[in-house]
Amino acid sequence: MELKGLHHVSAITAKAGNNFEFYTKVLGMRLIKKTVNQDDVRVYHLFYGDQIGSPGTELTFFEIPNAARTHEGNNSISEISLRVRDDEALGYWKKRFVEFNVEHDEILSRFERKVLSFKDSEGQRLLLVSDQDNNGVQGGLPWDGSPIPKEFSILGLGPVKLTVPNIEQTESVLIEVLGFRKSGTYPSPTRGQNPIVVYETGEGGTGAELHIEERNDIPRERLGRGGVHHVAFRVDDEEELKKWIEKISESKFVNSGYVDRFYFRSLYFREPNGILFELATDGPGFEVDEAEQNLGENLALPPFLESKRKDIESNLKPLNTKSTN
Repeated sequence: MELKGLHHVSAITAKAGNNFEFYTKVLGMRLIKKTVNQDDVRVYHLFYGDQIGSPGTELTFFEIPNAARTHEGNNSISEISLRVRDDEALGYWKKRFVEFNVEHDEILSRFERKVLSFKDSEGQRLLLVSDQDNNGVQGGLPWDGSPIPKEFSILGLGPVKLTVPNIEQTESVLIEVLGFRKSGTYPSPTRGQNPIVVYETGEGGTGAELHIEERNDIPRERLGRGGVHHVAFRVDDEEELKKWIEKISESKFVNSGYVDRFYFRSLYFREPNGILFELATDGPGFEVDEAEQNLGENLALPPFLESKRKDIESNLKPLNTKSTN
């Protein structure tokens, strides 16, 4: 068994409408599924990705309308990366961020790649990373309806950064249980004294990496809007997921067991520093209930929630999705 790379990252927003505007109209990602949080159907769960919502391109948001802001700190998923084709694309994005008044830094180098960090209006910590020399997991398919030229489009998820007080505990899980490999280090761009350690799985590269920084000088993060809930890794299919469930259980981790998310099947567990990991299958995918040309246009509900559609819709504020799909 081998995890194939990143599957998706799920974050928190307090304003689904503003979130939709930023990620589709400024970043040019496609809203591939407009659904609800299956654990709290009163709020949206929005999925953004490439043309078809390929595994490894999905950035999702739970809407929590009254969420306080995130107080950044330890025991956290502290940065999300998004991949672009090459270094030239970063120049395009820097100009676009100026045009749209997006908070951003200068183009820098990390782990021998060019990167551009920025934040959305809720303080979500994001990073564009150049795929110029990437030889690992391939990126996704640019969305035909994006306002971004295809040569500069976001191609999927890049490395996800964790900040933890004890890196050895997380490393033990990654290597001994999940089969990751340590692939290098680079200096911390923050005030941290320890280098950031890079771990990879599957074919490696930007679409299959975790970057971990050990910090003992900051408090535990208080998660809210602009924070990240969990990170998910790709499992080939349901048969393999069941083997992972057995392995995680044998490793004595409290876990969710098999969970049917309709668009994929999942397993959840927390590693020793409190980070929530998910293992998710590549399929069935987002076209199981909508045609490719209509992805994200209407409220999609899994069959087990369809009988509650009227009540669910009455609690949700409309998103103006059809104008951008």
